[in-house]
Amino acid sequence: MKLLKTFFILVIIGALVGSAALVGIYFYIKPDLPSVTVLKDVRLQTPMRIYTQDGSLISQYGVKRRIPVKLEDVPQQMIDAVLATEDSRFYDHYGIDPIGMTRAVVNLILTGEKQQGASTLTMQLARGFFLTREKTYIRKVKEIFIAFHMEQVLSKREILELYLNRVELGHRAFGFGAAAQVYYGKTLAELNLAQMATLAGLPKAPSVLNPISGPQRSIERRRVVLLRMLDEQLISEAQFRAAAAEPVTARKHGAEIETHAPYLADLIYSEMVEMYGKEEAETGGYQVYASAPADLQLAARQAVVANLHDYDERHGFRGPMGYLWAAPEDFKNTSGFVIEPRPERADWTKPELLEALANVARIAPLVPAVVTQVGEQQAKVMDVDGNTHTLDWANLDWARPYITDSRQGNDPKLASDILAPGAVIYIRQQDDQWRLAQMPQASGALIAINPHNGAVQAVVGGYSFYQSQFNRATQAKRQVGSNIKPFIYSAALDSGYTVASIINDAPINQWNKATGVAWRPKNSPAEYDGPIRMRVALGKSKNVVSVRLLRGVGLNKTATYLERFGFEREDIPRDETLALGSGSHTPLEVVRGMATIANGGFLIKPYFIDRVLNEQGETLWQAEPVWACDPCDDAEAPVLDTAKQSDKEARLAKVLGVNVNTRAQSTNNPPAFKRSAPQVITPQNAFLVADMMHTGVQANGNWSKKTYWMGTGWRAKNILQRNDLAGKTGTTNDSRDAWFSGFQKDLVVTAWVGFDDMNRNLGRATRNQNLINRNPERFNWMGNAMIGSESGSHAAQPAWIRFMQQALEGVPEARVPTPPDMVRVRIDRTSGKLTRRTDHTTLFEYFVKGTEPTVYVLDDQINDPAQEDTKRTPEPEEIF
Repeated sequence: MKLLKTFFILVIIGALVGSAALVGIYFYIKPDLPSVTVLKDVRLQTPMRIYTQDGSLISQYGVKRRIPVKLEDVPQQMIDAVLATEDSRFYDHYGIDPIGMTRAVVNLILTGEKQQGASTLTMQLARGFFLTREKTYIRKVKEIFIAFHMEQVLSKREILELYLNRVELGHRAFGFGAAAQVYYGKTLAELNLAQMATLAGLPKAPSVLNPISGPQRSIERRRVVLLRMLDEQLISEAQFRAAAAEPVTARKHGAEIETHAPYLADLIYSEMVEMYGKEEAETGGYQVYASAPADLQLAARQAVVANLHDYDERHGFRGPMGYLWAAPEDFKNTSGFVIEPRPERADWTKPELLEALANVARIAPLVPAVVTQVGEQQAKVMDVDGNTHTLDWANLDWARPYITDSRQGNDPKLASDILAPGAVIYIRQQDDQWRLAQMPQASGALIAINPHNGAVQAVVGGYSFYQSQFNRATQAKRQVGSNIKPFIYSAALDSGYTVASIINDAPINQWNKATGVAWRPKNSPAEYDGPIRMRVALGKSKNVVSVRLLRGVGLNKTATYLERFGFEREDIPRDETLALGSGSHTPLEVVRGMATIANGGFLIKPYFIDRVLNEQGETLWQAEPVWACDPCDDAEAPVLDTAKQSDKEARLAKVLGVNVNTRAQSTNNPPAFKRSAPQVITPQNAFLVADMMHTGVQANGNWSKKTYWMGTGWRAKNILQRNDLAGKTGTTNDSRDAWFSGFQKDLVVTAWVGFDDMNRNLGRATRNQNLINRNPERFNWMGNAMIGSESGSHAAQPAWIRFMQQALEGVPEARVPTPPDMVRVRIDRTSGKLTRRTDHTTLFEYFVKGTEPTVYVLDDQINDPAQEDTKRTPEPEEIF
């Protein structure tokens, strides 16, 4: 009895001491225990995902890859694999597994080593959120207390869902949704049993057990997971054998990008970082929807890339980037690709060839390749992926030698004139065929916006974002050339001119006393029509007429007037070269100004972000653009009480330049109000300029009656075969910049081409008979068959046309509507006066009511071109 009494006393003392120790430890680690609020509102660090307006993923930003999944969306077999491996008694314990804990303690006593951690799934989650992987007793104690605390606060379902989304699984994948994408490029629902078992085995040691870094160890770990599932009777013997025999199919996948739009994504990313800061933007789980739809963004990229290749090809082939064997003695390597040539092809094995090609930058759509064989008019190549292709003559014959930007060598006759075995080249796909290619040296940009509200519909800032992150669509201020003329003509209309006003198209020779030099602006070509109507002058892009209009309006008045279209005051020259486009503006600024003409005179504000959603898909903010309407259909938007907005909301409003009201926009419904954009020119003025630009993109008059003339952008109508287009070419002095801006009623687009080196001009292309033979039609000018000096119509307009071909496919024709207070009267084609004749010497013209001519042309003043011995005016090729 004495011994029994002593035993019970010792037990009681031990229990008291243990309890006291437990209480002491609890208070010691209490500061590290998470609060109930934290556990109930755990926020996963989810990357920002950027989508097109219609929901196609274009980019993902954030170091941690995470794709949150709901528990109900996780396949049961995936859950079974995780629980069988990590915590088979998950639903039977309260955060600590006594059986597992006892086993670990016994193992520690017997071996003296911490081989078994006995961590439940809840304990792993506690460690992942609040602790480190350091193997210490105090960390384990903290882990136990936190796990127990979590079980009191969260349900088993919540804990399991957190674990599946939070656990680290290697290669920056956090959570099983991200791991499925990173390793297999699939969703969880698309995985087979072997792949699920592979992922379920990763939490133990993701860096060494993952199937990419350690495929053999991954197989062994997968077998362990499958055995646990078999022991728990979650799979059959047949399923076990089949899954265990599966080969490793994992490889690293990037984010599941659906639409390639890096320039657009970068613009949006920059705005989000400015709003939130880098860390919050990249981990806050924001879902950002751009204003651009996927199809238009894709069409813009294809148009820019194809157009730059066309320009590049018509100026000649600069030669291979290098040789792997038998390099010609006269070969000069200017590509930066350095490989020590070997004498013979036989010295190279296929793996060595692929290793050498892997050193060549792969910039889509360009694929590195080596020439293995050259025939009479074809060449065989092997690309960087080990695939072999045959380049036929139709995909080689463009490659006459490049000499300078304005000189090309003789047309090739044989494939050996172009390539030799061992040459390292680029190839690209075009029309399902492989084609000899090279990295274009010229740059290009294209931007499209909705003229009614400023929503950017597409933006491409260069050939490749991965070659150059400089966004030429929004950052490059370049001289705009004749793209400025519609705004000059708008100023003239505002100052009392009409589209039928007669301006003298004659040379200007003005002596400048200050410089001692005469200023002689010239037309291009240097042809002068004498007295000419404003409509024809804009359509033919007459330089001297633009200067005379500037003088008629006044330099300062014109410069100030241009600010109405959104051009910055400091970018507008205060001299007469303003009329020829010597000012420098970005394509974004130009397209915004053109939108004012297309939408009836309203200055809209371009924007890139349509809406911002949180991780749950709830709309946080919705763009509220200003609209080209006054009054708009809906009542005017209420004024926000910005004092009630959070700092983040205020930053968003500042960056986007739009109204932001999170309380009124808590759903995915569009804004309830439309705000009117400022009307900067009258609807009548905008209509008349747009109508003049309409004649600038087509052929006009009658050939047989000798009234025929062509606008500088005539290819637009000829190729697109639409009657609702308007546009303007633009080429700067020495062809350093080429532009084309134009629109259909609901879409305004500006395209630009030039070199990043502003001292380099676009040059000219001589006749390539190989291309002419395959493109004999007179009007087939879309591509590398163009001849002559590069200009807006040659270098930039083809990109605009290519984009519009896709953007307007299936869209009914719809011209800019005629505003009120307009009249249409018949005038004399030559004098612009009223006429009683109805033949080819006349035409109908629009006027603002009250400005139409009141004087009739006299019979002896009528000029009938059909009675004169005149020749057709050559097609204009602008210098300005």
